[in-house]
Amino acid sequence: MPKTFPFDTRAKQYDDWFERHKAAYLSELLAVRTFLPHQGQGLEIGVGTGRFAGPLGIKIGLDPSMKMLVRAQKQGIQVLAGIAEQLPFSDEAFDYVLIVVTICYVDDLTATLSEIRRILKYGGSIIIGFLDYGSKLGRAHLDQEAQKFFYLDAHFFSAEEVEAYLKKSGFNEFSWGQTLFRAPSFIEQIDPIKPGHGEGLFAVVRAEKPNTKRNSR
Repeated sequence: MPKTFPFDTRAKQYDDWFERHKAAYLSELLAVRTFLPHQGQGLEIGVGTGRFAGPLGIKIGLDPSMKMLVRAQKQGIQVLAGIAEQLPFSDEAFDYVLIVVTICYVDDLTATLSEIRRILKYGGSIIIGFLDYGSKLGRAHLDQEAQKFFYLDAHFFSAEEVEAYLKKSGFNEFSWGQTLFRAPSFIEQIDPIKPGHGEGLFAVVRAEKPNTKRNSR
């Protein structure tokens, strides 16, 4: 069942977080942009209010929360209601798919990645931004945040777990980056982007769908 209750009931409160923690948000945005392809048809799954798709030029966004989609649509994003495990798109429809933090809310990550792989063109990319529970800072911060309203139904992953899921789903060619080296409330200027993972709270991974049918089996 989609975990939409917090987002349907407090969409404005969710959106306000990005203004209150602007430096942390911009750090995440720049980290994601570093791994995004420069061209092609893109989709964001879990588009929310469009805080990533809008500035990154992604024109299509999917989310199960109608309250969030109303806000995203105001940014000129073509929005669709739906869940990550059953994407309403044809095979090989996109050059890349972005998913930011949403992996901690999906019911079935394996099914989600299988669907993303299905709708990606051969040689297409998946870019995942997430809160890394495997880093020391990530574990401390997320253990503290776990009982707060927006995280009550969340399940957090380590970078190692995310990569294992991606490999199992048939993705390869991994590239990693990380940012947020303090808790968001303490970040007053944009944090740097470092390669790899394990230090930062926010990690980004880009992986590829093999570019031939033979290699994708």
